Amino acid sequence: MKRQPAVYILASKRNGTLYTGVTSDLTKRIWEHREELADGFTKKYSVKNLVWFEQHNTMETAIAREKAIKEWKRAWKVRLIEESNPEWLDLYRDIL
Repeated sequence: MKRQPAVYILASKRNGTLYTGVTSDLTKRIWEHREELADGFTKKYSVKNLVWFEQHNTMETAIAREKAIKEWKRAWKVRLIEESNPEWLDLYRDIL
C-alpha cells in the first residue's frame, strides 16, 4: 500500500478497547503499534488489531474525520467497524 493519509481504528479484541488514529503512512504506523515502539495508550492496553481504516486524499480531511470519530459514542464506532468487518478480523495483512 502506498503512502496515503488514512484514519484507522485498532482494537484489543472483538468488542474490546478501541483506539482511533490518523497517519500519512498506514502500513508503517500500524507496524509501530504492533511492535509497541511508542509508549502510550495502545501499548498500555495492548491495542494492536487493525479493524477499520479509511483512506483520504489529504491529511486535512483525514484529521477532520479522525477528530469527528473520536467524538462519537462507542456504539457508533462499533457499528462503523461491523459494517465492513463484522468478524472484527485483523486487517493488517490486507494493507501490506
